[in-house]
Amino acid sequence: MWQRLAGFVLKYRLSLLLLLLAGTGVMAYFASKVQMSYDYVATIPHDNPKFLEYQRFKEKFGGDGNMLVLGVQTDSFFQADFFNDYVKLNQDLKKVTAVENILSVPMAINLIKNDSTHKLEAGLLFKGGVSDQAEIDSLANVFRTLLFYKGLLYNPDTHAYLMGIYVNKDVFNSSQRTAVVAEISKLAKAFEEKHHTEVRMSGLPLIRTVMAVKVADELKLFLKISFLLTGLILFLFFRSFGAVLMSMIVVAIGVIWSVATIVLMGYKITLLTGLIPSLIVVIGIPNCVYFLSKYHTEYAKHANKTRALIRMIQRMGIVTLFTNLTAAIGFGVFCFTNSAILKEFGVVAGLNIMFIFLISFIFLPSVLSYLPPPHKRHTNYLESGFFRGMLDFITTLVFKHRKGIYVVSAVLVILSIVGMGRLKSVGFMLDDIPKTDKLFTDLKFFENNFKGVMPLEIAVDTKRKNGVINLQTLNKLDELTALISAQPDFARPLSVVEGIKFAKQAYYNGDSSNYAVPNQFDLGFLAPYLRMKGSNNATGATSTFSKLVSSFMDSTRQIARVSVNMKDVGSQKLPVLMDSLEPKVTAIFDTAHYKVTFTGTSIIFQEGTRFIINGLAESILLAFVLIMFCMLYLFRSWRMLIISLIPNVIPLVVTAGVMGWVGIALKPSTVLVFSVALGIAIDVTIRFLVNFKQELPQHDLDISATVKQTIHETGLSIIYTSMILFAGFMIFSFSEFGGTKALGWLTSLTLVVAMITNLTILPALLLWMEKALLKKARKKELWKTLDEEEDIAMSELGVDDKE
Repeated sequence: MWQRLAGFVLKYRLSLLLLLLAGTGVMAYFASKVQMSYDYVATIPHDNPKFLEYQRFKEKFGGDGNMLVLGVQTDSFFQADFFNDYVKLNQDLKKVTAVENILSVPMAINLIKNDSTHKLEAGLLFKGGVSDQAEIDSLANVFRTLLFYKGLLYNPDTHAYLMGIYVNKDVFNSSQRTAVVAEISKLAKAFEEKHHTEVRMSGLPLIRTVMAVKVADELKLFLKISFLLTGLILFLFFRSFGAVLMSMIVVAIGVIWSVATIVLMGYKITLLTGLIPSLIVVIGIPNCVYFLSKYHTEYAKHANKTRALIRMIQRMGIVTLFTNLTAAIGFGVFCFTNSAILKEFGVVAGLNIMFIFLISFIFLPSVLSYLPPPHKRHTNYLESGFFRGMLDFITTLVFKHRKGIYVVSAVLVILSIVGMGRLKSVGFMLDDIPKTDKLFTDLKFFENNFKGVMPLEIAVDTKRKNGVINLQTLNKLDELTALISAQPDFARPLSVVEGIKFAKQAYYNGDSSNYAVPNQFDLGFLAPYLRMKGSNNATGATSTFSKLVSSFMDSTRQIARVSVNMKDVGSQKLPVLMDSLEPKVTAIFDTAHYKVTFTGTSIIFQEGTRFIINGLAESILLAFVLIMFCMLYLFRSWRMLIISLIPNVIPLVVTAGVMGWVGIALKPSTVLVFSVALGIAIDVTIRFLVNFKQELPQHDLDISATVKQTIHETGLSIIYTSMILFAGFMIFSFSEFGGTKALGWLTSLTLVVAMITNLTILPALLLWMEKALLKKARKKELWKTLDEEEDIAMSELGVDDKE
């Protein structure tokens, strides 16, 4: 088949090139329409019970992740100049597009009892421009008595103050959010510089925006670096600008097709799909190296360009097809998960790895057929003294020190298995952000002073209308508040009961000792006052407070919402906390009359992390099985299958062991490494064994001689492609994102170990099983010469053997 394909490609080279370029033009048009993703991509399937609970919660109460927070820490907060500028900052932020509401000290609402109207009047505590220091001090003393705001807007122990900025969720799910965050940051920075007080910023809207911007910037940077780095390595390898240019064109076409595929599939650029163009460069270049090196090797043997091209297509075609297929499987298995973000990554990566094979298979032979034969300087790398010495050293190891190879391998595997026992599975909301990044340090500021900003929601269903405003329910909600407040990782919850307690304090003329749930006696006097009215100079204050209170009940007052901010405790600790709370919550709310549901972004994140890790583990097993079938189909031998798998299992075990010893946790970004690395690392095995299979008849079925020849002929290109893959993936290790960084250096480590095992353990195993393989080869006649097929292909092209 491959000799006919070789004849077809060379015979219709011009038509195929024009078709490829026309297709690339169409793909470039679609690629120009690619967009960044600004939506939250769910990591768990939409039929997951936790996800369904979260959707039902959002239908009743709206989203829980639309608050951006600003924080300052100072002893002079109520000094006139600082406070008035802080008031001005509030006013300026309120004017920013997409800012719907602000909750802060200057915007604090106070309730005043009006005995003549028997109503509570809601109004701003700090009205208008308060410039007199004495008045500010007086109002500050009143503010400190309002326990509703304690722990919510200020921490009296650390002198930290918080401002909650509620943003429009639709704007923050669009490209406009970058400009909104930039404007808010600019105002905060100006305030910071004027008062020499650091302004801290956090919250899910900010985190999502900053990460999206970083993804876009890194995508462009890594794409440029991968092109330059691989181009440089290629030039050092081939010493030919033509070879570099051809390879760069191949991967450039591959990049265009990959971006276009994202658009055609209806996807957008995410943290994962943003890596694909760079991955295509890294994976596409080895195709070019193997094709070109085979072409140069064959031409150096007989100085016949056409025969060299035919042999290149015949021998490297099937090799490159299966190496790309196994790499595509390594990525493509993610499309079988139910995670949207992983499925998109798997589909696009898997398809485009096969596209890059098709592009290189058509483009390289066609262009090379039009170019003059390679000069002597272009093939000098085949005789490189340094690499020849390295290959001689490897050959000596394989033939004279096989026991040493087995012993070292066994020791490495044992140490790695011990290291694997130290592995832990844990993920954090800001796992991918460096610990020194302002985004991370600001989050820790809010955790230290306000116990975090990560949203956790609790829905308490009373199973009857108006059940929330029942005194018994209010007391139970207050018990729940006290229970959660006592936990070190949770901030004081906000619920309707806090509003009721605020109202009782106002009824008793602001006496903070009355900040408590009303008893039956209190309700008789308090009930008329709960129908609040606004004072003449407090426009909007009543509606703001009423909306705040009513937002913690559904329209039927059957379900109460309890909102909690919490620390980013990680996916390992969060379920432990939830499990410890569950019996205590059940003791408060009996299941016969109440149904309590924990939900919110924190729960969804924890569930998503667990789901992704389990899904990735299943994907690795699936990839392993599929690759086994590919190897079995390719070599038609169980012995060859076993031989091929051993050198690829060891690198994965070693990488897992290194993770355990170094203390790198199992999380979505690190588990991803194993499936990706397996798909790419087995390429080396396929190239070695296929070359071994093709060379065996040339050496009269002498396995020892064939192994030696294969090490010297294929080893050089294996080392070079491994260098390119190592350098290409190491680019990702310079990412600001921990996940991308882990993908980079852990994959590079796996590939380097795979190169070593495939050049030492693999040939050692072939020699160890020499008799069995030789018997199999003779019995089944598995190894056939390709000379006849080459002659057929050349005759179809009408080319003389002495061209």
